[in-house]
Amino acid sequence: QVQLVQSGGGLVQPGGSLTLSCVASGSIFRNSAMTWYRQVPGKKREWVATINSGGITTYTNSVKGRFTISRDNAKNTVYLQMNSLKPEDAAVYYCWQMAGNYWGQGTQVTVSS
Repeated sequence: QVQLVQSGGGLVQPGGSLTLSCVASGSIFRNSAMTWYRQVPGKKREWVATINSGGITTYTNSVKGRFTISRDNAKNTVYLQMNSLKPEDAAVYYCWQMAGNYWGQGTQVTVSS
């Protein structure tokens, strides 16, 4: 059974930065696309960014130029570096492993002064 364990959320002021991490168990990580989603209470889960197994990245328009998704296959870890955070970035962030359809537990990001 694959598990995705997230860390790195918290409270940050507008304009600040946070890095989220998601560590996957199992051996299929390196062959899987990995995605970050976010969800605000009462709203649908929103796609944020994806990195495929070859390292190609895509982003939703609202985070382009501010967020960076990356992966370290040696550590079975995907990251989301978030810079210039805005109040509208506040949400619970989830990582998702496409291979096998596995989700992380979610981590809260709060952007507030």
